[in-house]
Amino acid sequence: MKIHDITLMMEEGMTVWPGETAFVLQRDKKIEDGANANVSHLEMSVHTGTHVDAPFHFLSTGDTVENLLLELLIGKVVVVELDGQIGEVTREVVESIGLADGVKRVLFKTRNSDYWATGIQDFQEGFVGIDADASKLLVEKGIQLVGIDYLSVAPFKRSRPTHEILLAAKMVIIEGLDLSGVKPGEYTLYCLPLKLKHTDGAPARVILIEE
Repeated sequence: MKIHDITLMMEEGMTVWPGETAFVLQRDKKIEDGANANVSHLEMSVHTGTHVDAPFHFLSTGDTVENLLLELLIGKVVVVELDGQIGEVTREVVESIGLADGVKRVLFKTRNSDYWATGIQDFQEGFVGIDADASKLLVEKGIQLVGIDYLSVAPFKRSRPTHEILLAAKMVIIEGLDLSGVKPGEYTLYCLPLKLKHTDGAPARVILIEE
C-alpha cells in the first residue's frame, strides 16, 4: 500500500483566489519568550488551498459543509490525466475519457499540476477548469464527486454556471488538489474537510491510497 498526500502545503505566501484573505499562520505564544506552550492562530478563507465546496457556496438554500456525506468523501476514485495542451475540460474532453460505468468519483489531473510542481505561487488566470456542458455530462453520468488541481473547478470568471450545475446535483467538489506526483488510475480516496458549522466550504486533508 502506498499513500499519496495530494493536499497543498498551507503556508504564508501560498496561492489564494484574487480578493480573498491571504493565508496567515502566526505564533502568538512562544516558549522561548517565556510562554508555557507554543500557540498559533490562523487567518484564511475556507476556500484556501485544498478544500471542499458545499452546495451553499453557490446555492442560497444548499447544504452547508457539515452535512456532506462521508460516504461520498471516502471511496474508490479514478484519476484522469488530460493532455497538457487542453485549455478547458469540455463535453468532448469528458466523452473522450471513456469513464467506465459505475464510476462515482473522478479527479482531473491537468497542466495545472505543473504550477504546484514548479512552485508558482502567483495566481494563474489561465488555469484549466470544467465548463458548463462538461459539468452537465458529469451529472448525467452519475458522478458524485469531482476534483481538480487548481483553486476552482470552473474556468476563471465563469464560476457560477459550472458550480451551480454540479452543486445542484449534490456533487461534492474538491479544489486545489496537488496531483503532480500521481499517475492516472484507480485509487481509494480519503477526503476529510474540517467540520465547520453552517459554512460554504472547508479546508481538507486529502490522500489517495494505491493498493
